[in-house]
Amino acid sequence: MSELNGELWRDLFYASFDDLRLHVRHYPVADAKARPVVCLPGLTRNARDFHYLASYLSHHPQRPRAVYCVDYRGRGGSQHDRDWHNYTPFIELIDALDFMTLQDLHEAAIIGTSRGGIIAMMMAAVRPTAMGVVVLNDIGPVMETTGLARIMGYVGRTKVPRSWEDAAILLREMNERNFPAIESWQWEEIARAVFNEKNGRPAQSYDRKLARSFGTIDLRHPRDLWPQFIALGQFPALVIRGANSDLLSAETVEQMVERHPNLRTLTVPGQGHAPVLNEPETVEAIGTFLASND
Repeated sequence: MSELNGELWRDLFYASFDDLRLHVRHYPVADAKARPVVCLPGLTRNARDFHYLASYLSHHPQRPRAVYCVDYRGRGGSQHDRDWHNYTPFIELIDALDFMTLQDLHEAAIIGTSRGGIIAMMMAAVRPTAMGVVVLNDIGPVMETTGLARIMGYVGRTKVPRSWEDAAILLREMNERNFPAIESWQWEEIARAVFNEKNGRPAQSYDRKLARSFGTIDLRHPRDLWPQFIALGQFPALVIRGANSDLLSAETVEQMVERHPNLRTLTVPGQGHAPVLNEPETVEAIGTFLASND
């Protein structure tokens, strides 16, 4: 067991279909009656992004639920893949579904941030019995090229800071324009989620070769995911959008509402792509949404 801010979790490891050692952070609940949660992070992010949310959901006073936070291959505590071509949403979907099968997780609540939301939409189309409800954090079937280009600009190119103070400064300088709601003292907390730790210092938290896979996207002809999103129509869904997001537009959210029979929306003020899911109002809204659909 590990501990952070008094909250307990288990580090789980399992073997992928091609024998990589993959990591999942598990927030257990004894005799949980509520639907379990599987959290899927963004492109370069990891299970630590969901700590605040997972702690809240697993200790909810009325509906505590077990939470599993996934580290994709090449991220967080998971082993890197020798072949960068495998850093794709489809392979990451297979890995997530394999883990859910091993843990006997069915009709789970899927919470997907950015890349994780893409995987959630694909899951609805490929294996709908795996999920029962979904939360999409700042992602939809249409991704704005401005946001995609910004992400391409930093993946694999950001240097690892020498100290946690430097890490906080770096993240604040990169993001404060779109995240004015984040207080200055919170940036080091966010930095400790973004970066791994080695010998007490920040360390790279993802395989830099991930940039090669992501760089294959053609910004002139970006794909949309409307067929995959339509597959979500059979599940209650909540779409969270950062008010300053450059990846998910307000117009796309309106179209999502028109095409989904049971879709709720939440806009997080003062945050961009993607909301960090560490403010009480947002996590409480997620908890209420999940409880209402158990």
